[in-house]
Amino acid sequence: MPKQFSPRSERPRRARVHPAWWVAAVAFLALLSAAGFRAAPGALMVPMHQDLGWSMSVMSLAVGINLLLFGLVAPFAAALMDRFGMRQVVCTALVLIALGAGGSVFMTASWQLLIFWGLLIGVGTGSMALVFAATIANRWFVKRRGLVMGVLTAGSATGQLIFLPPVAALAENVGWRPASLVVAAAALVAVPLVWLILRDHPEDRGALPYGADPSAHVAPTRAAGGAMRRALEGLRYAARHRSFWALALAFGICGATTNGLVGIHFIPSAHDHGMAATTAAGLLAAVGIFDIAGTIASGWLTDKFDPRMLLVAYYAFRGVGLLMLPWMLSDQVHPSMVLFIVVYGLDWVATVPPTAALCREIFGDRGTIVFGWVFAAHQIGAATAAFGAGVIRDAFGTYSYAWWSGAALCGIAAALSIVVKNARPRTGTAAVSADVQSGPMDSTSRADQSA
Repeated sequence: MPKQFSPRSERPRRARVHPAWWVAAVAFLALLSAAGFRAAPGALMVPMHQDLGWSMSVMSLAVGINLLLFGLVAPFAAALMDRFGMRQVVCTALVLIALGAGGSVFMTASWQLLIFWGLLIGVGTGSMALVFAATIANRWFVKRRGLVMGVLTAGSATGQLIFLPPVAALAENVGWRPASLVVAAAALVAVPLVWLILRDHPEDRGALPYGADPSAHVAPTRAAGGAMRRALEGLRYAARHRSFWALALAFGICGATTNGLVGIHFIPSAHDHGMAATTAAGLLAAVGIFDIAGTIASGWLTDKFDPRMLLVAYYAFRGVGLLMLPWMLSDQVHPSMVLFIVVYGLDWVATVPPTAALCREIFGDRGTIVFGWVFAAHQIGAATAAFGAGVIRDAFGTYSYAWWSGAALCGIAAALSIVVKNARPRTGTAAVSADVQSGPMDSTSRADQSA
């Protein structure tokens, strides 16, 4: 008698979603939630000044400390993730952000702003930062690394897009304290999902990295030793190579001309020209819209083309935008301002995927921690520009000199990007996969040869 098949047995099995994509989705949500405060200072500074009478210099100093810690904590956070696990580090970071934003509503003196905005939120955001995105991309993906890095980097831009308009509206119409509480709540939302889904390595889920060849893949050696020792060892190793200093200086200028200048001071500068704070916040949020497209596209381009040439183009376009900005600002939104928003949005963090790719290619297994130090330079530049622009505004009554200085720095960053040496000829994603699977010894050897 012939064997009977049920309709269910005849139905083809649906392909299971690779766990790497679930991990990437939760990482995106965590980065999005942490971005709430990234969007907040520019919207909160004017209402806080009007309510408490604190100067722009004092508030810029708090933001500068925040940005500085954001960068300096990053390389140690990468080592801590290696040592203790991403899940524990990321959950702790989100809680610190919530404490800093929520606790700020009880401030009565300006020095307390340095604790809440500077210390707590700086350490919290720095414990995730872009190093978290690089760790996810490097551990969980062989194929599509550049694309995943672009998507995760866009998580911060998406957070800016989501949070900035309501935070600005609350701050202007209700008060800066309710706006701060919204930021605190957003940081806590992602904690349960991070704890349930995020894992350190594909092997923890019984899987290979996405796109890995089962016959050639070798699981990486798990980290051992102190996080501080490993972070400092990575810095000592990288500091011997000229390419590291070129990447770090250029990325420092990247931070100065994004988070430090435009991210913090665009709304107050637009307010100086008579533009409503909510309108300026909407423009800055629009930067986030185009940043999503620009960063994802940059990740795709990084898989295909020489990342150095991409960086040259990105910094050049950014410099032109900053050079023209003082003549574009007014009490109304004109077509020239819309053009600035589009160009600057596409360029905002498009530098991240090629910079992370160069760190991985040149420094091999140390690439994530080295990228953490490069990102520290990014935030040192951001902190310097955030504080310096506030001082310029108080001293000269205008931000114009700050914008022009940023334009000049972008020219320097474009030149520095040419100095960086490629670790190998680029032939697309296949070359990336071959490089990854060649093993730690080959990666380190290439780093030595390329420097």
